[in-house]
Amino acid sequence: MTKRESLLARDAFEEWRKDPEYLAAYDALEEEFALAEALIKARAQASMTQEDVAKAMGTTQAAIARLESGRTMPSTRTLQRFADATGTKLRIRFEKPKSSSRASKAS
Repeated sequence: MTKRESLLARDAFEEWRKDPEYLAAYDALEEEFALAEALIKARAQASMTQEDVAKAMGTTQAAIARLESGRTMPSTRTLQRFADATGTKLRIRFEKPKSSSRASKAS
């Protein structure tokens, strides 16, 4: 992606976020996006390709691509294998929601 394309994508994203329906859908997927971003970041910091991680985990590059896309919700065992493959430590933590409306739904 070129710098110009990146700017256009960012502008489009900012415009879409003004739409309440888009914003609600985006927020609903926040955790999946955060997990996908963390997986990609761990792999990049390890200077590994998807193929490298796949070999270390005993799986396929396509499986790693699915993990990083956020389209699948991996098990903790899979996440631990990914952490081991990238030389990172898996941490899972619970945090209070950012908005009080989500907290009231959980009660």
